[in-house]
Amino acid sequence: MSWKTDRVEGASLDLDEVLAVYHASGLGERRPVEDRERFAAMLEHANLVLVARDEQGALIGIVRAVSDFSYVTYVSDIAVVRDHQRTGIGRALLDATRDAAPAAKLVLLSAPAAVDYYPHIGFTRHESAWVRNP
Repeated sequence: MSWKTDRVEGASLDLDEVLAVYHASGLGERRPVEDRERFAAMLEHANLVLVARDEQGALIGIVRAVSDFSYVTYVSDIAVVRDHQRTGIGRALLDATRDAAPAAKLVLLSAPAAVDYYPHIGFTRHESAWVRNP
């Protein structure tokens, strides 16, 4: 199976299609997918959104990030439909994210299930991340 990655405006995406990817990837368990208004704002305000679509045009993966395109790109989400995981889509989306801001380092917080994935594709663990919830 082949796919294509593209950079898009988050607000232009079909919210139901995006939510379906979050549910089908498992990431929906850790994101406010039940709050459509908040989720739509998450898509609208991310200034770097990349998607993967299959040959039929179905959305099968997404990266939502915030970048200054110079120093750092914060990858807020990377979601790939479970049936398409381990096929290179996640790596392709992160490569496309890097290509959009080649001078910037990529920073992300890993889902517990993906902790072992990121070192495999060139990320290094950083021990001083801090989170302050609203």
